[in-house]
Amino acid sequence: MVDESLLKDMKAAQDAGAASASPEVMMKVFSFIKQISTENEDLKEELEDMDIAIQMVITDADKKHWLTVKEGALEFGEGNVDNPSFTMSSTLEVGAGILMGEVDATSAYMAGDITVEGNLQDAMAFQEIIELALEAYEDLIEDL
Repeated sequence: MVDESLLKDMKAAQDAGAASASPEVMMKVFSFIKQISTENEDLKEELEDMDIAIQMVITDADKKHWLTVKEGALEFGEGNVDNPSFTMSSTLEVGAGILMGEVDATSAYMAGDITVEGNLQDAMAFQEIIELALEAYEDLIEDL
């Protein structure tokens, strides 16, 4: 079961918009993705055979976050990850916007608002994780 207070925090952050996001919002989104990944069948299926390590660099807040998926288990934290599949760098507003569904990652990449170093297929798989998690989030907040 997803923590209701986490959902409320995410809803408040989403209502405020990515422009006012803090780096902590990104960790809350990762926490939500981890929680929902054990409940949502579509997300479980997506993560099942995945083996990726994602490094996110927030260029204007001097913050780094990571997320790994291995054998269906998702972990995350602050700082550096060993051997990232790809590194995504962006401003806090763009990074939070992607995680909160305000910004399309592909469009941001094409516009130069994010840079991706490493495996682009893994970056697209990460986008799929975010999209599935956001769909589950939308279903859950209807009940709040």
